Amino acid sequence: MEKKIIHKDLATGRWFTFSFVVQFANVGSDVERTIQWKKKGEDELSQQALERALELMDFTIADPKNKKRLKEIVRVRDMFADHYMGINEFSFTDEFWQQYFFDFAYAAAIARGR
Repeated sequence: MEKKIIHKDLATGRWFTFSFVVQFANVGSDVERTIQWKKKGEDELSQQALERALELMDFTIADPKNKKRLKEIVRVRDMFADHYMGINEFSFTDEFWQQYFFDFAYAAAIARGR
């Protein structure tokens, strides 16, 4: 079964033009949406945001420039997926994930001069 690509424009290689920090800042946007929709009881919208976040993490894993960070990125993806779809083996909280990805958004904003 072939996996459906959500971000077709990014899957063609455009994602690889972004720095790692910008990539994870973008992942963080969908992580935030996952959390916010879940808190509002909108399970379907939360699931859709979760799938987008995981796909963006997969693109980040596939990016050759992130080879030295591969272990970290794969681990983050696994722990995030476990938090929402598994047993939350590592006892992470929504607040942890918000802070983790906020740091990337903050760094990306600084890089843009904001």
